[in-house]
Amino acid sequence: MSTPESAPATSTETPGEADIESVLRSVLKAVPQAEPASDADAGAGADPDADPDAIADPRTVLGRVFQGVLFDMDGTLVDSTKAVNRSWQRWADEMGFGALFSGVQHGRPAREMVADLVSAEKVESSIRRVTELELSDTDDITILPGAAELMASIPEGRRAIVTSCSRDLCHVRLNATGFDTPATVVTIDDTVKGKPAPDPFLEAADRLGIDARQCVVIEDAPAGLAAGRAAGCATIGVVGTHSAEELDADLVVPSLDRLRIELHDHGVVFSLAPLRG
Repeated sequence: MSTPESAPATSTETPGEADIESVLRSVLKAVPQAEPASDADAGAGADPDADPDAIADPRTVLGRVFQGVLFDMDGTLVDSTKAVNRSWQRWADEMGFGALFSGVQHGRPAREMVADLVSAEKVESSIRRVTELELSDTDDITILPGAAELMASIPEGRRAIVTSCSRDLCHVRLNATGFDTPATVVTIDDTVKGKPAPDPFLEAADRLGIDARQCVVIEDAPAGLAAGRAAGCATIGVVGTHSAEELDADLVVPSLDRLRIELHDHGVVFSLAPLRG
């Protein structure tokens, strides 16, 4: 069965209108098209008052609602660098390592660092000695700028400390500074594998009853940031023990006093504080 052919469409344009449309199309073709914004451009444009050193992808961190915030301790909340370096250098001197000891690898569990330097049968005695030295040295340990205020702004059920040091050492350092310790603290004693494995952050999220993928990790060390990513968390790097270029994170800030928290029904939202004039 055949169908009738459609009748040709009747144009309602006048010759003048057609000419105008043709000219407009020519003009539009001559205008260069803007390139899509890169991730770096998107981050830079998210906060016009941000530090030149701050790197951000706002789709990943800024403005997103997080259910939990997981903090590293040493180098993130408290500055224990001098005490740590003194303790490890003293142990290295006692062991006679000399140039074999190149310094502490911040963010790595002590056991891993010791195992790189001594035979298997000396690991346990070395760990005990390093721990003894670190527990007895609390001089020069201070709270880092903005750390106490940021921690205090987060509800108890949405915050945790996740550290590579032992439980005893963690509490000794926090007590030495008077830092208000949250209820949830995960140390190297609580997981089989430490950072850069994801286990410590997964354990913290589990204790909070939160999906790790809905958490943000705040760290100063590459190993900790790697652990956070492996756990499925968003990441914020804090410059201090490492430079901004060494920190592979969704957001890198010069210190925690640049971060602000807003509370929402289902979590917390991060923003960057304006630079002081």
